[in-house]
Parts: sequence; C-alpha cells; structure tokens
Amino acid sequence: MSGTSSLAVEGAHGAGAQPTVELRLPADGAYASVLRTLAAGLAARLDFTMDDIEDLRMVVSEAASLVLERAAEGGVLTCTFDLSHTDRLSLEVATETSMPASADYESFGWQVLAVLAEEASIDATASRFSVRATVLSALERDAGA
Repeated sequence: MSGTSSLAVEGAHGAGAQPTVELRLPADGAYASVLRTLAAGLAARLDFTMDDIEDLRMVVSEAASLVLERAAEGGVLTCTFDLSHTDRLSLEVATETSMPASADYESFGWQVLAVLAEEASIDATASRFSVRATVLSALERDAGA
C-alpha cells in the first residue's frame, strides 16, 4: 500500500479546552480499523460508556465505507473529530472524488449510521464526498429524555 498518513491535533490548549483531531490516511479500506481505534480512544477520553464507544465505532465504520466507495484512486481519506463538547463527539469523514457522487440514503450503511447517530448528513459535490455525524454519550441522551 502506498501513501502517507498524518495525525493533526488542533485547538486551544488552555484549561478545559478540547482539540479538534484530524487523521489523514490513504483512501483504502485496510485503514478503517485505524479510524475505529482512534474514535474509540477519543470517546473513552470523553468518558463515553462502552456501549457508546461501540456505537461510535459502527458510525465511523459506516461513514468510512460510504466515503471509500466514492474515493478517487490514490486519494486521501480525512477524518476530523470535534471534541469541543464532553457529552458528544462529532465527526466528518471525507475524500476527494474523481467524478460527481450522489448520496445513497437507501443504502444499508446509511440506515445504520442514521439510527446510531444523533445527527447525520452527507455532502456530495463534483469533487468531494463527506459524511458528518454526531454521537451523544449516554448521559446526554438520558438528560434529553
């Protein structure tokens, strides 16, 4: 496998500040486990329950799968995690495309993602395809009930 990987942590570094974490990998399904592992580690940092972490891992898997189907050959998969809240984790998985790609809201992957995520969306343009999702912690879901 060719390509390069990188991990960037951005954001304020003051007391209580939560960074944005971005991971760039070759757009190859072999790297999906890296995204799932990173997501699980970040969710554990936010004190998500084990069930929340497993839900997040599935959301990341399905988002990556949807995006990888449309990736340009030799492309880069970018996953950005927003850790600005302690009760939720928002993410975006994106790649460049070689041709316009449309969103498939009937796919099994989208259905799984839409059920597990509090919010989910697809952004498809002529040269980029991305999936965004937000997963709440059990504490946040219970507070909203």
